[in-house]
Amino acid sequence: MSDKKDLLIELGTEELPPKALKGLAQAFQNGVAKGFADADLSYEAIKLYATPRRLALLVTQLAVSQSDKSVERRGPALQAAFDDEGCPTKAAQGFAKSCHVEVEQLTKLETDKGAWLAYTLEEKGKASAELIPDIFQTALDKLPIPKRMRWGDLDALFVRPVHWAVILFGDEIIQADILSVKASNKTRGHRFHAPQSLTITAPADYEALLKEKGMVIADFAERQNLIREQIIAAAEQVGGVAVIDPDLLDEVTSMVEWPSVIVGEFEPHFLDVPAEALISAMKKHQKYFHMVDDKQQLMPYFITISNVQSSDPEQIKKGNERVIRPRLSDANFFWSQDKKNPLEDKLERLKSVVFQNKLGTVYDKTLRVTELAEMIAQSLNSDVTLAKRAARLAKCDLMSEMVNEFPDLQGIMGRYYATNDGEDNAVAVALDEQYMPRFSGDNTPASATGQVLAIAERIDTLMGIFAVGQIPSGDKDPFALRRAALGLLRTIIENKLVLDIPAILKKSATLFPAQVNADQVCEAVYQFMLDRLKGYFADQSISIDVFDSVTALIPAEPYDLACRIDAVNQFKQLDAADSLAAANKRIANILKKLKGNIPTEINSDLFAEDAEKHLAEQLTSVAGRVAPLLAQSQYTEALTELSELRDVVDTFFDDVMVMTDDEAIKNNRIALLGQLHGQFMQVADLSLLQ
Repeated sequence: MSDKKDLLIELGTEELPPKALKGLAQAFQNGVAKGFADADLSYEAIKLYATPRRLALLVTQLAVSQSDKSVERRGPALQAAFDDEGCPTKAAQGFAKSCHVEVEQLTKLETDKGAWLAYTLEEKGKASAELIPDIFQTALDKLPIPKRMRWGDLDALFVRPVHWAVILFGDEIIQADILSVKASNKTRGHRFHAPQSLTITAPADYEALLKEKGMVIADFAERQNLIREQIIAAAEQVGGVAVIDPDLLDEVTSMVEWPSVIVGEFEPHFLDVPAEALISAMKKHQKYFHMVDDKQQLMPYFITISNVQSSDPEQIKKGNERVIRPRLSDANFFWSQDKKNPLEDKLERLKSVVFQNKLGTVYDKTLRVTELAEMIAQSLNSDVTLAKRAARLAKCDLMSEMVNEFPDLQGIMGRYYATNDGEDNAVAVALDEQYMPRFSGDNTPASATGQVLAIAERIDTLMGIFAVGQIPSGDKDPFALRRAALGLLRTIIENKLVLDIPAILKKSATLFPAQVNADQVCEAVYQFMLDRLKGYFADQSISIDVFDSVTALIPAEPYDLACRIDAVNQFKQLDAADSLAAANKRIANILKKLKGNIPTEINSDLFAEDAEKHLAEQLTSVAGRVAPLLAQSQYTEALTELSELRDVVDTFFDDVMVMTDDEAIKNNRIALLGQLHGQFMQVADLSLLQ
């Protein structure tokens, strides 16, 4: 009899949430794999299947049982196990009894720490069939489901009602109740095309059986690739190029088991409406893919994915066209209505929209951001008038009919309305760019005015929300402050903007009502911002010690911080880096232990050793070359110059005793080391490098 068999487990449900399916499936696989690892059950591979109505795993070559193992039990110490006459004590007898043996059958365990009585138990491994149901159930219980539901009068809880379960180990059906459903070897096909039960004779037959008799493509990746190919081909047939949003593709793949592409049309006159509005109506509401021509212009077609293979696809096409037409008509109406009045006319209406109870309305926020934008524009030598105008109009499109219906178009519609009103193009572009980056990996604002507005808006939000005590904790971040902080830092760093952020935070604090006490959170907000950069630089393969060495100085300018990190990262690759990092660490420890004022004056007459004389001479020479480099923020070049001190520093620590009995000489040497340490501290705290 083989000691390994294939295993199939499947949970059949009502349609699972499309946006969650991929994550649930991966978590299910990870949970089962962890269960096998914890149970010490070996297997060859796990293949995941996920459709709207099922989560399943095919585990190939799973061990039929755990391996037998020896478990060594340690008893009482040898000296406590026997009395002076060599007879076993009650401790020895009790240990032997717990092991179900006589004292004579116990062994001795000798270690460096002493000797003990011991006994080795041979523990027989459990059969996999006994363990699999619990592993299956535990993996389901630990799925990331925010809210579980109960159906009928059953006690089971899951994200959707469960209709069937499969546990097939080789040709053996493992009897178990999974979420109040008895496991079997029967699955179900497509809800409409093949709703009957299908008997699985062997786990390896599962995928082919569903495809051939159940009209279900169970493999998520295969189904997705098929959908992608069908979309591309369908668009080519009408002379267009399909725009395939990866998130929408994931969602649509999670909604169908037997995909069939349908191309629909809408009236060309709708193309007078901004393309983003039409795309939003198609994508967000109907899960349609749009297509563009060779000039990247929207075409009057859409692509939908049906879950049925219809004998009359024309009817499905017409049905979808009937559904989308009112959506597009609404967008057309909103566009026409919103254009009738200038964007600025909506500013007063922002007084009725609460931003945050203690921070006032969106109108109040607009006034703060306008003043803050003025300061930032001045700091960047950007056009102050354009920055203030953009800030004044920034949130006006929130009161438009279009954005009310399609919230994801905020900013985008502001740009269209500003252009329609004849506003300066820089202002119109900034209204859109203020929200950039909108998501991870998105571009930062490209225009100067857009950069100013994006930074001002986010700083006001961070300062205000921190001031009212709504600081993010754990997974809770209702105002998306982490994203806001990283977005504004990326805007500064990636566009090489020279901005003193602590100074801007202090200015921002003065713009809030006195009772908010925003001035008390400036340091906390800046530290929060710096913390967001850990992951940002980690993604660029910057080690945490390099990051910490720079942020220990709390540089005021994020772009300057980034330049320092790049310089230290390059310095760390030099041969001299380890030696100088160790020297800085040693110096830092010496200085840390000193009490009172640390000596700073160096008297060359007190040098008693050649090594300290040479260090002082080299330090003076290098410092003279480093000063102009630091003035130009040329940190890489500065550290390269400082790296030349390695030999004299090493010799100093080899030949010189710093903490000598002579107080004057000791203080002179401490002052010398302090100046050496200070040279490096102008760039980073190298003592933190590992």
